[in-house]
Amino acid sequence: MNIQNNASALQAFSNQISVSSNNVANSLSDEFKADRAHNVEAENGQVQTSISKTQASAPLVKDPLKNDGSLKELSNTNIAEEMVVQIQAQNGFDANAKMIQAYDETTGTILDIIG
Repeated sequence: MNIQNNASALQAFSNQISVSSNNVANSLSDEFKADRAHNVEAENGQVQTSISKTQASAPLVKDPLKNDGSLKELSNTNIAEEMVVQIQAQNGFDANAKMIQAYDETTGTILDIIG
């Protein structure tokens, strides 16, 4: 694994956080369908993010703005699930940042030895 792979992982985990944050921000928007970001290994060990819309049904509730008894669909965002996604993404981001930091420190030590 090289530093470019770690950098691509940082970007992928950032993408996951962005998608999850958008889901949370729209959790009270009627009929909002949450997205899901999946990080997958790409060419040369790089990491890519694949984003898909969840099709899970959301709760139906009586529409308070209409007197005809019609229903409206709420957002299908699950806040607990989003919290888990964000914690996992943060841990992945931190681990890859530590790898880059270790690479930087090792390179500096080698240059000091060669010096």
